[in-house]
Amino acid sequence: MVKFISDETIKNALKEDILSGDVTTNATVDKNMTASAQIIAKQSGVICGQPVAERVFKLLDKTINYQIIKNDGEKINKGDVLANIYGSARALLTGERTALNFMQRMSGIATAAAKASEMVKGTKTRICDTRKTVPGLRAFDKYAVKTGGAYNHRFGLFDGILIKDNHIKAAGGIKQAVERARAVLPHTLKIEVETENIQMVKEALSCNADIIMLDNMDISQIIEAVKLIDGRALTEASGNMDEKNIAEIAAAGVDFISMGALTHSVKALDISMKFE
Repeated sequence: MVKFISDETIKNALKEDILSGDVTTNATVDKNMTASAQIIAKQSGVICGQPVAERVFKLLDKTINYQIIKNDGEKINKGDVLANIYGSARALLTGERTALNFMQRMSGIATAAAKASEMVKGTKTRICDTRKTVPGLRAFDKYAVKTGGAYNHRFGLFDGILIKDNHIKAAGGIKQAVERARAVLPHTLKIEVETENIQMVKEALSCNADIIMLDNMDISQIIEAVKLIDGRALTEASGNMDEKNIAEIAAAGVDFISMGALTHSVKALDISMKFE
């Protein structure tokens, strides 16, 4: 099984949909009937979620034969067959919506990540995700971001130091927050500080922050901040990043652009399953 896939997550999704049973399928389809089906793209984009869809069906019936035609990360066109499936007709019908829900969301994220990455091509900037994911689906969402060619920011609160506005207020200032973090954290963890203006950038620089986030700054402020930092720290632009501004921001020379919209405002890719 692919490392990121959680059987518990998929089982919970199936339980949510099936609960005491698929009454429609059980009433209309013979339990011994087998069938062939195809998963078909109804939109162009980047496919993602094949291992998850396969796992959905196999948790319902381990004898299901799931043949992947288009691998995760491949560009697909409307009408492309993405997978062929054969086995219990009841299992195929019962798992259809759960499998498609996962695949449509993940493909939508991968498609958005691919588009954003293409828009900053030729610059040093990396497009990154955020923690603005559906609770319980973070591993799936972040896998989809990587599948689309973008990069993962920290996975959770445990694997990266990001001192944000409320940390700064609670600690009494950037200097105090950074000093407290350095006093208790291992040297292997980088310290990132969120800043909202040039004065805060200067404070973060004076504390030798490893990464300085330029949060909700306009392009002129970002250009000024990148020039001021001058390579002494990595730079990350964040806050309302979208297709309208990321090319210009990347051209300003930031190292990273973090886009919550990749996961919190994803538009699912239209994919369907049809019996042959």
